[in-house]
Amino acid sequence: MKRFALSFALILAASTALYAADAKPAAKPGDAPAIHTKTLWEQVKEGGWVMFPIGACSMLTLYLIGDGFIRITSPKKMLPDAEVQTVKNLFRHGKYVDAYNFCKGKDSAFSNVARVAISCLGEGKIATEEAIISEMTKENSRIQTFVSYLSVIGVCAPMIGLLGTVTGMIGAFAVLGSSGIGDPSGLSAAIGEVLVATASGLFIAIPAFGSYYWLRNRGAKVLHDIQDTLAVMLRKMPYDKFAGAHIGDEEIVAADPEWWVATEQQNYV
Repeated sequence: MKRFALSFALILAASTALYAADAKPAAKPGDAPAIHTKTLWEQVKEGGWVMFPIGACSMLTLYLIGDGFIRITSPKKMLPDAEVQTVKNLFRHGKYVDAYNFCKGKDSAFSNVARVAISCLGEGKIATEEAIISEMTKENSRIQTFVSYLSVIGVCAPMIGLLGTVTGMIGAFAVLGSSGIGDPSGLSAAIGEVLVATASGLFIAIPAFGSYYWLRNRGAKVLHDIQDTLAVMLRKMPYDKFAGAHIGDEEIVAADPEWWVATEQQNYV
């Protein structure tokens, strides 16, 4: 019982001491005014004109991240399983023309590469593999077009913030040169513009760079998956039976040289 009473007294004394330490005395006439905590919007306005281009970079960053996430990470946009299975079934039954027409009606990266590969089967294995590599390069360029702008924003946003830092320092020194240290409010406003502009540029650049590298690596992985899928589908392909065949509706404009045709006609006569 005594131990309990002693413990209770110690806890009560400690609580009273903490309360006394944290308690704020009531304001009295003549005391300094309470410190005003700036809101986020006030800090943004303090950044000055440079916040307009930084704000545009932030909105563009959000758009590019969302667009890249939808186009690159979505299986329906790059490597749809339903399309892969359909093309495999058509290959099993030897319906390569139907497979070409099926891929032509789709807009995924897999269908685009598979369509080009099927159209080159009559040219042989080497030509087919080269066509796959060429088309995959085009697909990589297509999916990386908008993602690459995230890298541009990651570089430009800190530079814009640095520009705001320089202009803010110019204003701070101008205030200091005209009024000295007698007017600290104008000097603090200029310094605030310097700090807000720099922090805002870095705040945009960090997620932009991170998203750029993540989406770029994700796109490279998906393209490798497409290449592996087509490599399995084209394994044991009877290229000799496609010799001279033309699959697809692309116009063939190549013809024999005119001197060859003339020579053949003379030999025939």
